[in-house]
Amino acid sequence: MSTDCLTSTPRKSCKVSYALSPGWRSLPALLSFQRTGTHNPWLLYLLQQESSSTELRTECAVVLGSLAMGTENNVKSLLDCHIIPALLQGLLSPDLKFIEACLRCLRTIFISPVTPEDLLYTDATVISHLMALLSRSRYTQEYICQIFSHCCKLQHWHSCGFKSLPQPLLCANGPDHQTILFNHGAVQSIAHLLVSASYKVRMQALKCFSVLAFENPQVSMTLVNVSVDGELLPQIFVKMLQRDKPIEMQLTSAKCLTSMCRAGAIRTDDPCIVLKTLPCLVRMCSKERLLEERVEGAETLAYLIETDVELQRIASITDHLIVMLADYFKYPSSVSAITDIKRLDHDLKHAHELRQAAFKLYASLGANDEDIRKKIIETENMMDRIVNGLSESSIKVRLAAVRCLHSLSRSVQQLRTSFQDHAVWKPLMKVLQNAPNEILVVASSTLCNLLLEFSPSKEPILESGAIELLCSLTQSENLALRVNGIWALMNMAFQAEQKIKSDILRGLSTEQLFQLLSDSDVNVLMKTLGLLRNLLSTRPHIDHIMSTHGKQIMQAVTLILEGEHNIEVKEQTLCILANIADGTTAKELIMTNDDILQKIKYYMSHSNAKLQLAAMFCISNLIWNEEEGSQERQDKLRDMGIVDILHKLSQSSDPNLCDKAKTALQQYLA
Repeated sequence: MSTDCLTSTPRKSCKVSYALSPGWRSLPALLSFQRTGTHNPWLLYLLQQESSSTELRTECAVVLGSLAMGTENNVKSLLDCHIIPALLQGLLSPDLKFIEACLRCLRTIFISPVTPEDLLYTDATVISHLMALLSRSRYTQEYICQIFSHCCKLQHWHSCGFKSLPQPLLCANGPDHQTILFNHGAVQSIAHLLVSASYKVRMQALKCFSVLAFENPQVSMTLVNVSVDGELLPQIFVKMLQRDKPIEMQLTSAKCLTSMCRAGAIRTDDPCIVLKTLPCLVRMCSKERLLEERVEGAETLAYLIETDVELQRIASITDHLIVMLADYFKYPSSVSAITDIKRLDHDLKHAHELRQAAFKLYASLGANDEDIRKKIIETENMMDRIVNGLSESSIKVRLAAVRCLHSLSRSVQQLRTSFQDHAVWKPLMKVLQNAPNEILVVASSTLCNLLLEFSPSKEPILESGAIELLCSLTQSENLALRVNGIWALMNMAFQAEQKIKSDILRGLSTEQLFQLLSDSDVNVLMKTLGLLRNLLSTRPHIDHIMSTHGKQIMQAVTLILEGEHNIEVKEQTLCILANIADGTTAKELIMTNDDILQKIKYYMSHSNAKLQLAAMFCISNLIWNEEEGSQERQDKLRDMGIVDILHKLSQSSDPNLCDKAKTALQQYLA
């Protein structure tokens, strides 16, 4: 061990000729170690000395494990002394008891929230060696599975500041923990442990699979085809869901099956999901379960049904789930603080988690079905609970409350009634003023719905300064916020008064509008074009906007039509031109721009019918003979060959193109 890890080095004359008995760990000296950690280097020194007896080295690992069970500062102290490389080195010993002691200590250290998971992956040989140790004993199986469960995260590696560690297996662009474990054969090595005689081994193997499969199609697709003793893993997981199994096992099995279902390895209508997993998770939400179990059950169920309409409907009518969830908001219980102080402390500890879980599950339940949303909102004090949730101190509860509100805001009926009755736009706007990006993304999505034309909240939101807020969101580096900002402005501009449209253009500025039209993300571009289309509606508004911003808008339209964009983007751009062509004075900006006219002519003969139809709308609006100057416009377009194209399109097999061409030709005949 390097000398910089040692605060005190043994003297050369000191003879290590004793063995530590298990009983000495209870002596006051150990308590001193736990408080200060000053003797950790001494223990680590003894642990790593090959001249020390195996019994002594084993006892050192046991004592270090006891120290790690103390405070987080203890663990930090051990990490500062590079305990993990020392323990990993100990795993190379031939002595099983010493290996088990090292693994037990490693397990305790990695369970601590202050230990970076990536420390397990600093040497490419470590994972392979751990896999090989799985067969040594039931203790190695239990501890290694537990270590994997706590060190299997989705995020990529970041430097942890331990300069003396070997070159990390992971890098900023390297594989994640799941992939590393999978590539080292974790699925095959751990699968047979699910039928171990030891409950602890079975349980840790199950937990390991629950984290390996989470949001990982590769692992999930593999799990579904693995068999142990002639039985496929999904069947083994289903057996572990049975009511006679421990709750911990039922919940973890349900998490495994949920991850496999969400990854597409198991169909959502498979009986093991509909008849086993979903009912099991609903059971976990009942009053009979511990608060921790209710939280985990609700959050897992929310994830299972999040994207599937039928599972949402089934869950909503299973065991009165919607009403059952209302109980999650009743903690801490109204009990006597004197007679039940422990209960009160327990309830306070889990109250935030319960509310967060309930909001998440309500959000998933109400994601698609109008009847379910109605039942949720009619649940006891539901809207008040959501409004209160928006101002909670816990960020996680606030985020879950916003998600729930977003889910319910998809209901036209509720936007017109409950949302207006409770003025939910007020706390929502407050949330948008100062919140982390993860909350801002969901809150701004909700605001998009509240700004729809039929929403009574639209007017008061406008009066509260929403335009400035939304324009600032369009400048965010966060893609989702840019999309939501421009989306909300698009909804705001729909059938809006001219003043609102002018305020939007003023707030955005021409420079920012061009920036959005040049955005690399197609969603931003499409929503910006949608905004322009809504701004350029009704003739007085079209003429007014084009009189002040016409040159810039025409320039933007030209750039997009010339660029490498998909069909939908170009169709939307041609629709903007059609709106401009509907203006009284604005249409002259098209008629005096030969480049634009040639582009319209080109798209009339395009291979895509949508683009042809959009170009035809432009022509129809330009040649409409009831409008002043129509004859001159018709003549110019005839000279360009537009009439010939119209005759050709009037013979099209596409009924929409055929009808539109015939209607346009009638303008020449009238």
